[in-house]
Amino acid sequence: MDEELRSLAQRLRAESGGTEAYERLLVTGDHEELAAVLTAPERPLWARETAAFRLGCAGDPRAFESLVLLLNHRDPERCVSAAHALYELADPRTARAAAALATNELRVAYALVPVRLLTRLRAPESVPTLTTVLRRRLTPGDPYGRVALACVEGLGALGDRRAVDVLTLARTHTRLMAAAEAALARIG
Repeated sequence: MDEELRSLAQRLRAESGGTEAYERLLVTGDHEELAAVLTAPERPLWARETAAFRLGCAGDPRAFESLVLLLNHRDPERCVSAAHALYELADPRTARAAAALATNELRVAYALVPVRLLTRLRAPESVPTLTTVLRRRLTPGDPYGRVALACVEGLGALGDRRAVDVLTLARTHTRLMAAAEAALARIG
């Protein structure tokens, strides 16, 4: 069992009450059984999350929609697990979905994990999305400093010259100054 699955298992075991059904979902190799959980009515969230995570990590595209919904969940641990499974899934739709979630101003409080996923994906959507999100976060009094910092760090990791202007602006913000300078140095 890898570290991500172990973390998910520990968290969801408590949520599920450690039922036999939970233990079965955790160990089954039957992708049809897991996929059925995603479409069955009235299944608890822990069951859907377990099934989607397992299918996504196995490369089964049936998990995509469920994982995207979990990527936008209010619970950060669910978002992190979904991001890991989406990365492992390697579905070409992932970057577009993460970009849509990251740029949704109504859900900006939940944009941190999609921003980090975009950095990890290094997709064509990554730099334009992180630039857009960061530019929005540079307004005075914006309460989403962690999202802004993740954008700065992501743009530095991506090393794309298109980010120089917004990183230069970010450098004027006290909370982002050091990270923006480091990102600009990485870009050269």
